[in-house]
Amino acid sequence: MSFDLTTKQLDLKARARDLAAGIIANNAAEVDKSEQYPWDNVKALKEAGFMGMTIPTELGGPGLNFLDANLVVEEMASYCGPTGRIAVEANMGAISAVVHYGTETQKRLAADLVLDGDKPAICITEPEAGSAASQMTTRAEKRGDKYIINGKKHWITGGGVSRLHLIFARVFDERGSELGIGGFLAVRGESEGLKVGKREPTMGLRGIPETELIFENLEISEDMVLMPPSGFKRGFADLMNAYNSQRVGAGTVALGLAAGAYRNALNFSKEREQFGRPIAEFQGLQWMLADMSVQLEAARALLHKAALSAGHNGSPFPDPTLAAQGKIFTSEMALKVTTDALQVFGARGYSRNYPMERLARDARMFTIGGGTAQILRTVVASRILESKLPQTRDGYTKLAEIEAARTDLQAAE
Repeated sequence: MSFDLTTKQLDLKARARDLAAGIIANNAAEVDKSEQYPWDNVKALKEAGFMGMTIPTELGGPGLNFLDANLVVEEMASYCGPTGRIAVEANMGAISAVVHYGTETQKRLAADLVLDGDKPAICITEPEAGSAASQMTTRAEKRGDKYIINGKKHWITGGGVSRLHLIFARVFDERGSELGIGGFLAVRGESEGLKVGKREPTMGLRGIPETELIFENLEISEDMVLMPPSGFKRGFADLMNAYNSQRVGAGTVALGLAAGAYRNALNFSKEREQFGRPIAEFQGLQWMLADMSVQLEAARALLHKAALSAGHNGSPFPDPTLAAQGKIFTSEMALKVTTDALQVFGARGYSRNYPMERLARDARMFTIGGGTAQILRTVVASRILESKLPQTRDGYTKLAEIEAARTDLQAAE
């Protein structure tokens, strides 16, 4: 697998860097301070063609791949974390799921909204169902030609600003029998019963709201059910497979934050003088900078490999193992690199007059959001061991019972 960028990709990266170093960088501190959604940045992304990059040409998009999109994400995040996240969710995650699983009507709806500047919201997490996402309690009950959704989501990125929502809920037929977990499309402002709850006062990434979403008899017509190939019974796995694209994107935001911190530290080390010479001449700082560069290159290689894995093994999305490995490594790397880069600045790095503390705060999210580093290690372990690794206390007992029943059935045949 070659990681060499094509001429078109290098040009794309250069265009993204120019935009990021201009209006995106100029707005970054104020976005953090005001905690307001960066609509000016969204406008700039839209005008540059960076919203909906992965949307196929037949739907009006440029039809770029996940690596192309992540090249842009890294550049944006190196100056402004929230703008990097917007670039992720306008090109991966919910929009990817709709493009690959949706009907023509659903695809057109999603594509038009994203190309017009919308950052879709993917609604999975609940107050009591975080890493244990399959334990969600939000219900979608079939009534005639509609589904009625009731429940509450939490930590929904873009709550109150996103228009398109991909809502995950437990599905029940008209007899009350559970069918599985499904995805439902709703547009804020056009869907009664979709309410935005309280906003979390976050440590970092303050330009994007993280909110509750409350569903009170939210009506979703049958034509807005996002039905993956496996249907409701095993559809949750298909829908979560689409989330691997967003997982790679989240890792790329962390990469961008670390890269921005490293760039700042490298430049500062050449300019700042102590004891009559630039601090870059001190071996202790030289080794810190060297270590940062090594970690950044390793993280970038992991994420590029994950992005390029899309389309292999019959899946249009990145390989789950590679996506998890890339996000684990990069999210933890970003914590160290942003902290060490801040250290290079000394007391100035601790000041809000410099971007270093903001980059460090923003990076803190990525070992948590989009799959914690701990749960992703379980994903990787399960894949390399080729075994299910239940997390509930009775999980292994249930697995043993299923295996015993399977053995008895085979013996009977």
